[in-house]
Amino acid sequence: MNPADTSFILICAALVMFMTPGLALFYAGMVRSKNVLATIMQSFIMLGLVSIIWSVIGYTLAFGPDIGGLIGGLDFFALNGVGMDTLNSPAENLPHLLFMIFQCMFAVITPALITGAFAERMKFSALLIFSAFWVILVYAPMCHWVWGGGWMGDRGALDFAGGAVVHMSSAAAALAGCLVIGRRKGYGKEPFIPHNLPMTLLGAGILWFGWFGFNAGSALAADGLAVNAFVTTHLAAAAAVLGWLLVEAMHDGKPTTLGAASGAVAGLVAITPAAGFVTPMAAIIIGFGGGGICYGGVILKSKLKYDDSLDVVGIHGLGGTWGALATGLFASIGAEGLFYGNPAQLWIQLESVVATWVYCFAVSWILFKAIDKFYGLRPAEDEEVAGLDVSEHSETGYQF
Repeated sequence: MNPADTSFILICAALVMFMTPGLALFYAGMVRSKNVLATIMQSFIMLGLVSIIWSVIGYTLAFGPDIGGLIGGLDFFALNGVGMDTLNSPAENLPHLLFMIFQCMFAVITPALITGAFAERMKFSALLIFSAFWVILVYAPMCHWVWGGGWMGDRGALDFAGGAVVHMSSAAAALAGCLVIGRRKGYGKEPFIPHNLPMTLLGAGILWFGWFGFNAGSALAADGLAVNAFVTTHLAAAAAVLGWLLVEAMHDGKPTTLGAASGAVAGLVAITPAAGFVTPMAAIIIGFGGGGICYGGVILKSKLKYDDSLDVVGIHGLGGTWGALATGLFASIGAEGLFYGNPAQLWIQLESVVATWVYCFAVSWILFKAIDKFYGLRPAEDEEVAGLDVSEHSETGYQF
């Protein structure tokens, strides 16, 4: 066990945990005031629900001994054999229990990301059922495929901190949710105006802060690779803010604070798969491109007429896809991409992108359909109109 690495990853795990409340604020500021608490709750509850599922069954399915490249075995069921030493730890320099809890924080935020797609129109109880099954059937297998000894990692796909595992998987599920649940009442006929943009900016700032633990921590050591991931993360986010605002100003005439917050998140998403594989200058290109691409993705939803309430598909889906492919272009640290003489890497990245979208969308769609048939996904129409704060939680966010 390396004490310096252990200290560093303990801090990084705490940073990643802080991202989920940050995401709750980021999302909640963009909905109408009658749904602010329900939206916060959809993210915050994942700290409870997913943490328990992960410790009992999710971790062993993700990082247990490989079974056919598809799933982990049950050797670590209920954290059996996961202790304070490095025995059986996937990171030989870290206590096994520390590696587990660091990965737990990734598992927590991923289903929370999905909730932005169907904000303001899904029953809380249905969300709990969906999220529990999704972590086991989608997140854990994806995590195993990429990081746990599964087929995607063996194939050579590069995903430093979760472009496929976190962002594309959540976006594919978000798209399935949009299509199955349908649009909000009044969508396209009445304005859906964010009720508290300062809250959204605060959430974006917390996400940016926590993302250093997300990406730099994925080096799993307090070393130069972590430093590189930290720097590339920051520069990509900075460039994406500029890229988003530039395209937004050209398209709509003025840059907005919501655009700045969205651009920052888009850059953070885009650099996630590449953070430890690219140089700082490449990170600027990836971030700037991510800002413009994700803005285009958000505009596209109005053309396709699907109601992705808080732009999960446009930002996490397109941003994660661009980041994964850009890794195949710009990788030069520990692996080489197309621009460094290895065109095969770009093809491998493309394969991983397609596999992630197809598997995660298909299983998520089946889950949504099954829950809708046997339990129901949406509250009654009058409850949705009244707001989920009152109808689902008997609370209001504000007293006027």
